Amino acid sequence: MSMLSGKHGLIVGVANKRSISWAIAQAAAAAGARLALTYPSERLEENVRELAATLDNPLIAPCDVASDQQIADLAMTLDREFGGLDFLVHGASFAPADALHNPFVETSRESFRIALDVSTYSLVGLTRAMVPLMEKRGGGSVLTLTYLGSDRVFPNYNVMGVAKAALESTVRYLASDLGPKSIRVNAISAGAIKTLAASGIGGFSAILQVYRDRAPLRRSVDASEVADAAIFLLGPASRAVTGEVLMVDAGFHAIGL
Repeated sequence: MSMLSGKHGLIVGVANKRSISWAIAQAAAAAGARLALTYPSERLEENVRELAATLDNPLIAPCDVASDQQIADLAMTLDREFGGLDFLVHGASFAPADALHNPFVETSRESFRIALDVSTYSLVGLTRAMVPLMEKRGGGSVLTLTYLGSDRVFPNYNVMGVAKAALESTVRYLASDLGPKSIRVNAISAGAIKTLAASGIGGFSAILQVYRDRAPLRRSVDASEVADAAIFLLGPASRAVTGEVLMVDAGFHAIGL
């Protein structure tokens, strides 16, 4: 499998071996891409470096997506090391614990701001910084990760559902802006997966069981299945696809009851 052979990609959001972003990184490397992985803080740097050591010559760089300066520094590093960029995978998301544990109506202004900044605006900031690098390649692909909580209420998902709704709208506006530059922007809405982020959602095990009971395939999905879909959206086979939210959830989104 070499549909990304010769391509250079940036993957943001790798936290540990269960991260969807990490599954995408593994699949992209297997498809022939050379990758840059970022870590948001010193606390997560060791995890990212240990995982990256299993890939072929990746670039590792710091990037707190809430910092315009760190995003700008990352773009300079990628320009110097890669000379351009073919794709960006945005897997950054965060909401303060209180915003997930308390009723949504109690969401504080600060928690709302943080969730929308890290989980949604960061796609805008990162994409804007990477556009000049993609233009050097004649275009590129931007991919982000969302969830059905953007459209339906899931217990304890709260402000993250609002952030994901804004993220999906952001995908469409960016796709419209960047289409003339041959830069495509899409999202994958994955089913319930046991990631580090999911562990912060109260009652997640019950949500997972509902997928197993109700989804047409009678199961949820695993990260490798999301990664396979990601390779399609990052590669040439999806060259006419943009502004899309691709559901990879065993069909759960199609079921009413």
